[in-house]
Amino acid sequence: MPLDQYVYFALSSERTTAQEMTGLLGIQPDETKVRGSRIVQPAIPVCHRWKVVCREPGLRVDEQIAHVLDRLRPHTDRIASLARRLGEEPGAGRAATLQVVRYFREADEPSKDSQLRAEEEPNLFGWHLDQEVLDFLAATGALLDIDEYDLTG
Repeated sequence: MPLDQYVYFALSSERTTAQEMTGLLGIQPDETKVRGSRIVQPAIPVCHRWKVVCREPGLRVDEQIAHVLDRLRPHTDRIASLARRLGEEPGAGRAATLQVVRYFREADEPSKDSQLRAEEEPNLFGWHLDQEVLDFLAATGALLDIDEYDLTG
């Protein structure tokens, strides 16, 4: 069964922009996002998001997480401090999230060549969180959110 997946660590705020987060952390994000309000006038952003992402194919989730946290771990104290500050904003929920997104797709009709390639491909289904990941989540107060989507029809 083909599987597409990616991982990201995000900081979110209703008031602090991703640009301000970048300045406070001294870390360039891979992606930023502003989600607008549903009210047209005045249009006020309801969520600013700062993200470090791993979309590298062929890696298990734990390997993708390791890539993200390798970049973030040296800055854990600053990230934790900012996450606490963002979490104290009025109406804020969890400011920090480690997100795992997985899409399970329907397999094409297998051929002999594709069966041989499938045997050589890594098994992406099993993964784990080691103590270093759990320590980072605890230090930053981050929520672990895992979304899995069955697209097999």
